Amino acid sequence: MTAVALEVADKQDVAHGVVSLTLAHPEGSRLPDWTPGSHIDLVLPEGTVRQYSLCGDRWDAHGYRVAVLREPRSRGGSAYVHDELRPGDRVGVGGPRNHFPLVPSEKYLFIAGGIGITPLLPMLHQVELMGAEWQLLYGGRSRSSMAFRDELETYGKRVHIVPQDEEGLLDLAAWLGTPCTDTKVYCCGPAPLLTAVEAACAPWPAYALRTERFAAELSAPVRDGPFEVELRRTGRRVTVTPDVSVLDAVRAAGAEVLSSCEQGTCGTCLTPVLAGRPDHRDTILADHERAAGDCMLPCVSRALDDRLVLDL
Repeated sequence: MTAVALEVADKQDVAHGVVSLTLAHPEGSRLPDWTPGSHIDLVLPEGTVRQYSLCGDRWDAHGYRVAVLREPRSRGGSAYVHDELRPGDRVGVGGPRNHFPLVPSEKYLFIAGGIGITPLLPMLHQVELMGAEWQLLYGGRSRSSMAFRDELETYGKRVHIVPQDEEGLLDLAAWLGTPCTDTKVYCCGPAPLLTAVEAACAPWPAYALRTERFAAELSAPVRDGPFEVELRRTGRRVTVTPDVSVLDAVRAAGAEVLSSCEQGTCGTCLTPVLAGRPDHRDTILADHERAAGDCMLPCVSRALDDRLVLDL
């Protein structure tokens, strides 16, 4: 991953346990453009790399805004941002990249759980500019924990705030019980919410639902034995055992593959597949991309066949 050094221009508390960071180029240079749904890699001074959705104004060419939830079981990333990072500090930034793009539609229903509101904020602004019909269903543990409520208030009755301690869980049956052919559903949040929304949207038209997960659902691989990976460009072959990822195996064989999250959620290590069938275990690729079988995320995905050939 190639990262550029940006400066923390601003840091604010935006909810209980949530801070926002505004990042800018130290010399005031223009930052790369991005689209709603994009995220960046944040490379912290101690070497930790984490992915955060861009949640600011996409038309602001000189600032990136992200929001960081303090994770109770933080491996160092969110705790460092909350406790150590200060305005004026510099961090590495990779991207932006977008695996959660906003597609054209007559109507939209956005569903957010907690910090999952972040990738949806720029989408709301975009569909507002487009003049499309939309509504947002936003759930959280409590009002105090739900970030950016003040910004959302400007949209009026199209935004439905549902604090769990006041109103209980989101009533997905009421919102998703009747399939709509003219509506796209965008959802981001914790795994239980995504699982519930996916189940509720099962009768909906294909591709009506688009989700973004915080972590990949690492179910057991289809096969538990070793398989061979051929690196087409060098001709080298490597055996991938059950305890080693494809990414680590090909790197040990000399392949240079960029990676970031190594959890199947960021897309940095996306690699072309020339032969063989991948066992996809990421949360990035859409169903039709998985069916095509011409690329894979080697950080988490494996093989359905005895042999894979990668364009490495």
